[in-house]
Amino acid sequence: MPRFTHLLAPLRGAVVAWIMVLAAGTAGANCPDDAPLPTRSAPPEQARTELRTLVRHAIDHSPQAGVTRLLAEAALDDTAEARAARAPQASLNASVGPSLSRSAGHTDSSAAHGGVSLNVSQLLWDGGRTDRLVDWRDRLADAARFGDLSNREALALSTVSLALERSRFRQQVLVYGQYVRKMQCLAGALEQIVAADRGRLSELVQVRKSLQQAELSRTQTESQLRQVEVRLRRLVGDTLPGADDWSTLLSAVPDVTGLQVEALRSAEIAQLDASAAAAQQFARSVEASHQPRVSWTGGANAASGFGGTIGTNHSKGLSFGLAISIPLIDQGIAAASAAAKKRAQAAVLQREEALQARRTRIAEVHEQTTSSFDRAQRVGAVLRDSERLRDFTLQQWQQLGRRSLFDVMAAESDHYGLRISLVNALHDGQQMNAILLSLGRGVQEWLQ
Repeated sequence: MPRFTHLLAPLRGAVVAWIMVLAAGTAGANCPDDAPLPTRSAPPEQARTELRTLVRHAIDHSPQAGVTRLLAEAALDDTAEARAARAPQASLNASVGPSLSRSAGHTDSSAAHGGVSLNVSQLLWDGGRTDRLVDWRDRLADAARFGDLSNREALALSTVSLALERSRFRQQVLVYGQYVRKMQCLAGALEQIVAADRGRLSELVQVRKSLQQAELSRTQTESQLRQVEVRLRRLVGDTLPGADDWSTLLSAVPDVTGLQVEALRSAEIAQLDASAAAAQQFARSVEASHQPRVSWTGGANAASGFGGTIGTNHSKGLSFGLAISIPLIDQGIAAASAAAKKRAQAAVLQREEALQARRTRIAEVHEQTTSSFDRAQRVGAVLRDSERLRDFTLQQWQQLGRRSLFDVMAAESDHYGLRISLVNALHDGQQMNAILLSLGRGVQEWLQ
């Protein structure tokens, strides 16, 4: 039999090679192809309705939204209080107890003395100070109302951004899951090859290493997804939206010129406008505070005393007339007026600064949005070439010798890395679009 060993060696090598070809072929035939991500694209109107509902839940669920709403209502009450200063005022006073008085060396006493008085007055003229205070409170109420709208807009943007971030990580998990399954399939094929040829063991170790790295990436992304869902639940409650894809709503980049115009309509700029107007009205009220005050007054009083040196005594009185108050010397009025005017000017400049910063931010984010979608388009083109390259590399590896396993794994890693880059580029563009809408007319108005 030993004399036939040299005849069996080539046969054994052919069998091993045939097993390796079958295993490599099985790797290409049985490994799952990259199926489209199983997300359902909702129709635009349905997606808009779902997002609008999600934002409404966030606003209803937010304590901060309740805070700004109550502050806006309190500002309206302050305005009503300031306006009531022009209405008639009435007060009732009463007193009871013993009394003692001394006049011109004569002392009078009463064991029990009681009195009651009714005073009525109404401001007639004060140089416009009260009207300016009412206007000041009215503008502050507008600022509080716009502050409430601005807070709601920020909450809406956070909700939409978190929903898109959740969609990003959901799709990344799916991509990494496909990558894991691909590496598992290659590892299975290599196990068959190594069983026939122990010299290929290093390739199996390399595949298992790539498999572990893919599983690690998937696990980390799943953790990031859970963290985003925790933050989203804090905003909207425990009920999270389904797996619908809302990206169609935010795929078109708005015109930057229109956004610059819409920035004037934003709640934040309107709040600063109202604050500046309030500061101007307050400065005018301070200027008017040194004007004379004229009001009419009326009063009625009755008093009774019993015992003591006076004995029983009853008195009544009635009065009506005008009360005039003329400020003569107030050393601080000039400084107070100058300070109020400077604060009003500062509020105007603050509004201008905020508007310029907002318009600069719009231009910057618009460029980032355009760049993100352009990057997504270019990555998509590279991804198509990557798909062809990985197919060719896998086929050549199956032919044993024309490509190494390391080439196959490099092609797979590059392909799935590009798919992750595509997901990121698309979601970056969508989130930047949401920010652009918020900087312009607002996400809430757009959702309407």
